[in-house]
Amino acid sequence: MRPFEPQFVESPTGARLALRVMEAEGPAKGIVMIHHGLAEHSGRYQRFASYLAGRGFHVSAHDHRGHALTTAPDAPPTVYALQDGWNKVMGDARFVREHMQKRFPGLPVIVFGHSMGGVIAMNQAMDEHPHLAGVAIWNSNLALGSLTGLMRAVLWLEGFVRKRTEPSLWINALTFETWGKRMKKARTMFDWLSRIPEEVDAYINDPMCGWPASRALWGDFITGFERAEDGARLENTARDLPFHLAGGGHDPATNNGKAIKTLQARLYNTRFTRVTVRMDPKGRHEALHDTGYEQAMSDFADWAARIIEEGREQA
Repeated sequence: MRPFEPQFVESPTGARLALRVMEAEGPAKGIVMIHHGLAEHSGRYQRFASYLAGRGFHVSAHDHRGHALTTAPDAPPTVYALQDGWNKVMGDARFVREHMQKRFPGLPVIVFGHSMGGVIAMNQAMDEHPHLAGVAIWNSNLALGSLTGLMRAVLWLEGFVRKRTEPSLWINALTFETWGKRMKKARTMFDWLSRIPEEVDAYINDPMCGWPASRALWGDFITGFERAEDGARLENTARDLPFHLAGGGHDPATNNGKAIKTLQARLYNTRFTRVTVRMDPKGRHEALHDTGYEQAMSDFADWAARIIEEGREQA
């Protein structure tokens, strides 16, 4: 596998972003911008980046605020920011997109988001669709609806006993811990991530993975969910923007893939014309680290190459 080491760049939000870039092998077709999930980091996407580079894509991935190697004066570990966290996460995303387009001018940009990254990707699609060639949302639950209000209530109650910068043990219990308990005959509490034991162990043994997010981060993240599910914002998004959705039938974080199908229906009902869905009936949460990841990478690369070629033909 090719190196995928971080370089550090200064975002206008004040964050020092750990940004990994892998250049395409041979002539480049486009740029793939990766957004990682909650409580993990960009380095876990080295295999995916190496595969995409071999398929002719420049690839970027950065550690989001509060995660791994990215730092900011207002973002201690597990916190996006002490104030206005979600807007700063999205500001960093916009900066990286602009950075990549300046570095590799004239190439179309596709945004890929896993789980939390899918929420970021959907918000980026709504904010920046004129600058994007396509958006991939994998293993992400954008069908919370009224549950966001319940989550805010839980965070408010927890505020009587825990500071904003301290872990939200109650939300962690309702999410990561609950998902772990739903797996039958589980070897570990993180078996919901993958059917491959070695991948689960690598996650558990990675000190930059699996930590409980702070109350502040969860509060900002809920803002991201609410904005991603805002019908008016979706109405203002270009209908011909290609979407690639992916989920797993045994992924408790997406209600066993039902959240993916709900998002698919929402896009169809809003008259989006280019929606592709990939469902693995036995898949768990991390498609890129689960059984069949080779085919998952190939399917994404095929879709990305196709929409870029279609864009060239239309131009």
